[in-house]
Amino acid sequence: MARKTVLLSALLCALSPLVAHADVAQRPEVAAAAKRLQQQVVDWRRDFHAHPELSNREERTAAKVAERLRAMGLQPQTGVAVHGVVAIIKGGLPGPKIALRADMDALPVTEQTGLPFASKVKAEYRGEQVGVMHACGHDAHTATLLGVADALVAMRDTLPGEVMLIFQPAEEGAPPPEQGGADLMLKEGLFKDFKPEAVFGLHVFSSVQAGQIAVRGGPLMAASDRFSITVNGRQTHGSAPWNGIDPIVAASDLIGTAQTIVSRRTNLSKQPAVVTFGAIKGGIRYNIIPDSVEMVGTIRTFDPDMRQQIFADLRNVAEHTAAAHGATATTDIYEKDGNPATVNNPALTARMLPSLQAVVGSSNVYEPPLQMGSEDFSLYALQVPSMFFFVGSTSEGIDPATAPSNHSPKFLLDEKALDVGLRALLQVSLDYLHGGTQQ
Repeated sequence: MARKTVLLSALLCALSPLVAHADVAQRPEVAAAAKRLQQQVVDWRRDFHAHPELSNREERTAAKVAERLRAMGLQPQTGVAVHGVVAIIKGGLPGPKIALRADMDALPVTEQTGLPFASKVKAEYRGEQVGVMHACGHDAHTATLLGVADALVAMRDTLPGEVMLIFQPAEEGAPPPEQGGADLMLKEGLFKDFKPEAVFGLHVFSSVQAGQIAVRGGPLMAASDRFSITVNGRQTHGSAPWNGIDPIVAASDLIGTAQTIVSRRTNLSKQPAVVTFGAIKGGIRYNIIPDSVEMVGTIRTFDPDMRQQIFADLRNVAEHTAAAHGATATTDIYEKDGNPATVNNPALTARMLPSLQAVVGSSNVYEPPLQMGSEDFSLYALQVPSMFFFVGSTSEGIDPATAPSNHSPKFLLDEKALDVGLRALLQVSLDYLHGGTQQ
């Protein structure tokens, strides 16, 4: 299948293709825990799905997570990076320290799935009333990590080492000018007193079939940067455009010209890149040419030098295209707020690959192509060797290539992903803590 194609080594910048291992079996305690917790994790996920909350607004979600962790006998720390929840499971035996992360926030998307537990929540986003939906699967991540926590607590007496549970808010990005997400958790000292040897995380993914896992060493997901461009003209009556400077026409020309940054100025044989405009706002009345137009968008890259060159090219295109229309343009690229590329530690990924294969079989674990989506899990990976993997969420019989994608109002999670995710994350954790799957 196309999604299983292994890219050329020049594009991988990391490991050789995945290798099947026959010597690691699924741990019996993993299978037993998954069977015991299956319905509970489904129930948790459906509750979170019906009550989604936007980034830095995860008050109910965080409270529920903390409540359930306390019921397990843990002492969670709350209010980390606004609504983050952190807890430590201390095993009864000496051993390594690891961290497991799940994100909790939802998106400003109006749900169209028709599920009986579909979200009906509305909230304010950028000054507008919007629907709110777990359109990216963070509800599944949160429920899965709660299940893993329950399983680890149940075997705590014989567990070597310690496990940090990170329930993270605002992965989708805190609303400007707020701070949030992994960046704020780290700034507040997440790893100051507990420095893990490794961090693991997962993401349900619509382009992967349910029952399968996709993982690769080295670069996995792109760096993400946000930009805004304001084109300033001069307001006038729509019937006499010659009396003003039309920022709408200038902005439309700018958007078209900006497409040449990737198509004609960027060496895509080196690494992929994307420049996307996501919103345009300007004017309020049909017969008035406004003073200004604001545009916002995103830049996705893998190569740091290419990233900086695209920044420079975008500023150049904006300034000179606007000037050609007699307008001016101000470009802001919020570099300090962007996420770097998510890069899996190659050695760690190779070491833990047999754990993933043990859960779903070696034929159901494959190496995906580079993903242009972004994750602030990348910030943990800058601090500690990390591995992030995709769990399939599209039901068998539905082509993942055409299934509603993550962030779609029709994003539909096959709840088989909850079972696979729980078993995979638990197997990885136990194998690492017990020192297994060494290459």
